[in-house]
Amino acid sequence: MEPMIRETVVKKVESGESLSGVDLSKADLSYSNLKGGDFSGADLRGAHLQNANLEGANLRGANLESAFLFGSNMKEANLEGANLKEANLQDTNFENANLKGTDLSNLSLFGAQLDGANLEGVVLAGAKMKRATLVGAKLKGADLSGAHLQRAVLKNADLTGANLRDANLMNADLTGAKLEGTDLKGSLRK
Repeated sequence: MEPMIRETVVKKVESGESLSGVDLSKADLSYSNLKGGDFSGADLRGAHLQNANLEGANLRGANLESAFLFGSNMKEANLEGANLKEANLQDTNFENANLKGTDLSNLSLFGAQLDGANLEGVVLAGAKMKRATLVGAKLKGADLSGAHLQRAVLKNADLTGANLRDANLMNADLTGAKLEGTDLKGSLRK
């Protein structure tokens, strides 16, 4: 994306103009302040959003397939039903974000912050979540089968009815976590 177009997107967000359904595929919006922007249903496939500020943004139903979100701030963003297939979410801040119903299977979430996030019914099968923090996260009915959660912090997380079958939970902190009905068969724990 050319700098002028980047400026245009930032100005539209700053003025409160909606970018719902807009094609921003392969856009370079890295390091941009997009706080509170409406990108619902937008096409952000392959977009470069490294260290972008998307705090409180509406990305409901957006297509973020193969987007590079490394280190971006998605605090309190709404990503319900967004397509994040093959996206890089390493070191991304999803604190109190809504990711309900998203498919995050096999994604890289190393060091991601998901404290207080709504991850109910989310598919995290095979996700790489080493050092991720999920303090107080809502993971009811989530599929974390085969997920890599080494040294992850799941303090007070609600894992009621979650599938953690064959997950690697070595050195993970599950202090105060709700585990009623959670399937831990074959998981590695210490």
